[in-house]
Amino acid sequence: MTLGLLIGALAGSLLATHSHADDWAQWRGHQRDGISRESGLLKEWPKEGPKLVWHVKDLGAGYSSPVVAGQELFILANEGLENEYVRALSVTDGKTIWTTKLGPVGEPKQQPAYPASRSSATVEGDAVYVMSSDGEVANLDRKTGKARWQKNVRKDFGGQYGKWAYAESPLVDGEKLVCTPGGPDATLVAFNKNTGAVIWKAAVPGGDKAGYASIVISKAGGVKQYVQFVEKGVVGIEAETGKFLWRHDRPAQGSPANIPTPIVHDDYVFVASNRGGGGLIRLVKEGDTFKVEPVYHSSKVPSAIGGAVKVGNELYGAAGNSLLCLDFLKGDVKWEDRSIGAASLLFANGHLYLRGENGEVALVEATPQGYQEKGRFAPPEPPNRGNSKAWAYPALANGRLYVRELGSLWCYDVKGGSVAPK
Repeated sequence: MTLGLLIGALAGSLLATHSHADDWAQWRGHQRDGISRESGLLKEWPKEGPKLVWHVKDLGAGYSSPVVAGQELFILANEGLENEYVRALSVTDGKTIWTTKLGPVGEPKQQPAYPASRSSATVEGDAVYVMSSDGEVANLDRKTGKARWQKNVRKDFGGQYGKWAYAESPLVDGEKLVCTPGGPDATLVAFNKNTGAVIWKAAVPGGDKAGYASIVISKAGGVKQYVQFVEKGVVGIEAETGKFLWRHDRPAQGSPANIPTPIVHDDYVFVASNRGGGGLIRLVKEGDTFKVEPVYHSSKVPSAIGGAVKVGNELYGAAGNSLLCLDFLKGDVKWEDRSIGAASLLFANGHLYLRGENGEVALVEATPQGYQEKGRFAPPEPPNRGNSKAWAYPALANGRLYVRELGSLWCYDVKGGSVAPK
């Protein structure tokens, strides 16, 4: 083999085992912040919405959000209370490639009663990493769905979750897979992603149960750390050792549902809950520990289930039935709009993609100048959701927008042309 062919083969191998820049291969995208790097997307939608590429109606129940890597989409779902599973689908036509059972649905008698899959998969290389609502954590072969290793963090680590079981999407960071069993012995745990061996267990003072958020990475004060919203507050854990660094409890006060994933930027962390309100804190390194300095706290900040995105100096997200735009560092409300109500969201190409809890999908220009809607539609033939809402977050990958509601999944072309997955 010539040197040129060898380099080409190696490059092809690398591309085959790593996510493309336009993929959405984990919870909330590349950096877990709801920000897409894509460009060239439609800046306005037709009255009927963007072109529907395909619609699948038999996913199974659940609120898990889709993730996309290359030509495959991965999603968790369940049939009844004894069968929660991961499913791989082709992004070309939505057809099933494989299905792997994980175990039963967690906390089947939960009240209010929404027992179902919740977490998103994390795709890296030839592996799909998942965490079920009952705490089954697994490394699955991307091609076949076969488990390389699997553990139950509730049983194996004395894990403790809240009334709605586990909802976390596992973090893959280097050689580690990190998740939140909850409880006094292993509030957070880091596994070797390839073998499942325990690297460290982090015991948070207070022994918090798991919340419903997912871990994000901060490098505040020059220290790489995992930031997580647990039962009683938001905490920081040193990435290398699992050492507890700091905590901030105010956003969790009075809240049984610590759901939105924190937003990290430089030395700042934004975190909020529906009942506890929220705001911005600054992490100040003091020797081997950190001091938490509150910047602002308010009930009028993005605090709904659908999370928030930071775009430039602004923060966008829902509180109650209003979409808000805030000054990220000051907390000042720049505008408020109730057109679509509570929604989950992502950002791409200058626009917010909103998935309303009422089932609608909207395109809104991301500007502090005011709410400027560029299109809205309702996906056809939605399932009967009963008392639940459209809680699954949207995903955007390679010019396609994916929207899930219970057993239905819609794929839309938002690039306005023939979109071929990479």
